[in-house]
Amino acid sequence: MLRNTLLYLSNQQQVFRFVRHNGLAKRFASRFVAGETVEGALDAVGALNARGIRASLDLLGESVTNADEARQTGREYVRLLERIQERGLDANVSVKLTAMGQDVDEQLCVDTITSVLETARRYGNFVRLDMESSAYTQRTLDLFYGRLYPAFPENVGIVLQSYLFRTDDDVARANAERCRVRICKGAYKEPPSVAYPDKADVDAGYVRAMHALMRDGRYPGLATHDERLVDEAKRFARAEGIGPERFEFQMLYGVRRDLQDALVREGYNMRVYVPFGTQWYPYLMRRLAERPANVAFMTGSIVKELVRGRRAGNGAPPRARVTGDAPERERAHADVAGPGADRR
Repeated sequence: MLRNTLLYLSNQQQVFRFVRHNGLAKRFASRFVAGETVEGALDAVGALNARGIRASLDLLGESVTNADEARQTGREYVRLLERIQERGLDANVSVKLTAMGQDVDEQLCVDTITSVLETARRYGNFVRLDMESSAYTQRTLDLFYGRLYPAFPENVGIVLQSYLFRTDDDVARANAERCRVRICKGAYKEPPSVAYPDKADVDAGYVRAMHALMRDGRYPGLATHDERLVDEAKRFARAEGIGPERFEFQMLYGVRRDLQDALVREGYNMRVYVPFGTQWYPYLMRRLAERPANVAFMTGSIVKELVRGRRAGNGAPPRARVTGDAPERERAHADVAGPGADRR
């Protein structure tokens, strides 16, 4: 019931117009979305960089319906990469292939994303191909391995989701191909025929994938807000002699900022996924609808961050823990990347 209501509201233009001009709604959204303009998003990235945090920018707006929309989105990403370069920011970009025309025409999609990748290569930057629902997994990997990665091995990477049964095999292939992977749990509502329905199984799959990527992969991005998984990554790195320059943690803009800063202080690489654009209302509503539990996760993350901050302010040791996860996206740049490395 809640999911259907959220999906319905995400498509109501009258509600969208009202919410865009509602102060309370905009304040809530500003916690998780870095404004509506490129320059506003870049200002947010600058603030993250000042805290020692890298970023990955995502221009909101998912599946396009025609070639003109796809090409326009491609041009906007090209300009975004140019502005990142001009402002000297430590950031890359995250792209959904559906926004590049994947559902319109495959060649259109390839041509559009190629223009973005050529710009990334020119500036020594990086493009992460976001993974959407399982209906797109094989199609996305086919395009990646067949047409994009061979041409841009230093400038493009993929996302894998631990809740899918297939992910162990996909991680093994990615490691064999030496491509760069961001591992997340996954946020879409999937049928039990393709994905683990139980959180314990999703977490176990994440740990298996994380271990394999940290041990044998190429600068993986570990996307999670779950402190238990963060702690396991630290433990595994120590046990295997894996230096912090060989991987990075990734989190969502506005989620667990206390944990982001703590990891930076400990010497770990941190990247934050920064969504922006005029389509922030449909973005938030769809993310919540994909898993209504995300409503509790987002509000809970704020509460836990506030509780931890108050305890720290009172001199008490922080004890709050987050037990959920949420989608996020990212970049990576080379086999080894330290705090002073480039943006790729």
